[in-house]
Amino acid sequence: MEKRCTDSQVKGVSTGTTILAAIFDGGVVIGSDSRASMGGEYVSSKTINKVIQVHDRIFCCMAGSLADAQAVTKAAKSHLSFHSVQMETPPLVIAAASVLKDLCYKSKEELQAGFITAGWDRKKGPQVYIVALGGMLISQPVTIGGSGSTYIYGYVDAKYKPNMSREECLQFATNALALAMGRDNVSGGVAHLVVITEKGVEHVVVPGDKLPKFHDE
Repeated sequence: MEKRCTDSQVKGVSTGTTILAAIFDGGVVIGSDSRASMGGEYVSSKTINKVIQVHDRIFCCMAGSLADAQAVTKAAKSHLSFHSVQMETPPLVIAAASVLKDLCYKSKEELQAGFITAGWDRKKGPQVYIVALGGMLISQPVTIGGSGSTYIYGYVDAKYKPNMSREECLQFATNALALAMGRDNVSGGVAHLVVITEKGVEHVVVPGDKLPKFHDE
């Protein structure tokens, strides 16, 4: 009997995921779950860190094809490293988002990846940008993406407040990820969170069994 490839095998590994970023008073939180899936059904890894550092105080979260997203973030790191040496100053967050936007736009016919870029710089402080499929760039104080985001739009709209404290924003992000991971079959694992302020960067990992629960699973 002839053996045919399944849709999952053809599509390869993707980050069926939940990603988010939110500005608080003095900084920004960016985070994601840790699962990677194949074809939107089979979970191929539970330990992928989708929060990628592209410069000292600039991070991005990725969603879509894992190979595409990793190739784009690797190229972005190289661009920003060269930029910082050339300009003799750290790159602005908008510069990092623009590099990702340009890379996505130039390969929009081949790429299947979107990004959230977040960080802090001395010109504008904390910032969040969405780089959508095709290269669209949008600035927002809070944003979510990935397959799990469809379950938490109501929560985000109701609970996000401008000028939250660091602790409030970190709890907000943790709750949002937990809600999405509890509903979306390809979001899960642990919650990777990064807090970015003028003082520096703090990595926070919340194991799956320590995430808040809002319903019986």
